[in-house]
Amino acid sequence: MFEKVLIANRGEIAIRIMRACRELGIKTVAIYSSADRKSLHRLYADESYYVGEAEAKKSYLNIERIIKIAKKADVDAIHPGYGFLAENAEFAKRCEEEGIEFIGPKSDVIRKMGSKVEARRLMREAGLPVVPGSPALKSLDDAIKWAERIGYPIAIKASGGGGGIGITIVNSEDEIEDAFVKSRKLGEKYFKDSTVYIEKYLPRPRHIEFQVLADKHGNVIHLGERECSIQRRHQKLIEEAPSPAVNEEIREKIGKFVVRGAKYIGYTNAGTMEFLYYDEQFYFLEMNTRLQVEHTITEMVTGIDIVKYQIRIACDEEIHHDQEDITLRGHAIECRIYAEDPIDFMPRSGKIVHYRSPGGIGIRIDSGVHMGYRIPKEYDPMISKLCAWGENRMEAIYRMRRALYEYVIVGVETNIPFHMAVMHNPAFVKGDIHTRFVEEQNIREEVKKFIVKHHPILKRLDEIFREDIREEDVAVASALIEHSRLEEPKISAWKLYGKLENMS
Repeated sequence: MFEKVLIANRGEIAIRIMRACRELGIKTVAIYSSADRKSLHRLYADESYYVGEAEAKKSYLNIERIIKIAKKADVDAIHPGYGFLAENAEFAKRCEEEGIEFIGPKSDVIRKMGSKVEARRLMREAGLPVVPGSPALKSLDDAIKWAERIGYPIAIKASGGGGGIGITIVNSEDEIEDAFVKSRKLGEKYFKDSTVYIEKYLPRPRHIEFQVLADKHGNVIHLGERECSIQRRHQKLIEEAPSPAVNEEIREKIGKFVVRGAKYIGYTNAGTMEFLYYDEQFYFLEMNTRLQVEHTITEMVTGIDIVKYQIRIACDEEIHHDQEDITLRGHAIECRIYAEDPIDFMPRSGKIVHYRSPGGIGIRIDSGVHMGYRIPKEYDPMISKLCAWGENRMEAIYRMRRALYEYVIVGVETNIPFHMAVMHNPAFVKGDIHTRFVEEQNIREEVKKFIVKHHPILKRLDEIFREDIREEDVAVASALIEHSRLEEPKISAWKLYGKLENMS
């Protein structure tokens, strides 16, 4: 087992990985940017090192700087989490060159599967069903020919894309030139790869993915599927496991495809194969060669710690579960809680001045924030991942409603009202969902209703606070604040509150 691991990430996922390491008796090393000096992940780790300025390319994307810190801290391995450098083949290669274990697949596998064109080719060779589409497009004329062959509507996609970036929907030949140019530019800008290809656009598919675990000894298993169809701008907001559209027969069939595909490319560690489910057919979409944000709900329904398995696999241990050992118990839902406008989804930054997370049976919170924490504008504005488990899907939905009701976050706008609206939507409750759900269900109007009556607990707390405040306490507090400025400039807030409590 490793003695020390560096986590090349931040926020909730850094803490999630550190928790697994702590349970395994492994020391952890955090890196932090100038925007994360007061971050919880820095405080939680055994050691922490400043990695650079707030801008990601100067800190969490700075490969050489991270490698230098890893060597200075004398770590055995690096866990990349998700996002940032998690699927960066160059980063994995540098770890291999320096003799540092990269907790993930090998660099050549990351490179192959990072190209959507190459990934589609390999999975087709492995016998997996793939969305009808083209190879890499050589020119605009090539794009027009393939579009005619496949049939409109189509999607022009950046080969190195991710997170919905570089996807342009085309409904007719009149739109194809602008879309071709746009996707190439986005691919070059965000992924340094202007290669694009065409896929048949499926208008209302379900987005379903399968979790894979593979060790270095040739053992591969899957942990069932997750439904990830509730999205905005091609980015997931709500996930659940298992999918309400998948029965045991389908799960076994697609699971065999997933295991076959992972073995075919020599995959190791944790990964996810994503599919579009349309007209009762599954089509391979892409593979994420890393830990997924939504791994939490798979852990809840299987009882398997995926991050611990990642670490053990990297330590050359064999998977100690057979496929027959994997059973799905109950149902789990994850809501991604963001600091963002719940109607137009524009990100927000600011300071959390009051925070109370939900709890109780079946609730899990993965968070990287604390009261007084300022959400930086430089990064993804995720506050936490709120997960609810139930013996069945309806219990999980009711439990999630209850948890959202309890969740109090003051100081920044959040998308909690959006999640409340979805959890009460009749189509969602029936399981009638797809990737166009948010647009077609007019969720925004429902969100407005929940905004009006949001945070009843907070309103009641405000009333209690107002009832308990005495005029003499306010006077004492004012005097203490003035005293601290004059006599004790370094007095802490906690000491100040303590004095107020004693004098009261």
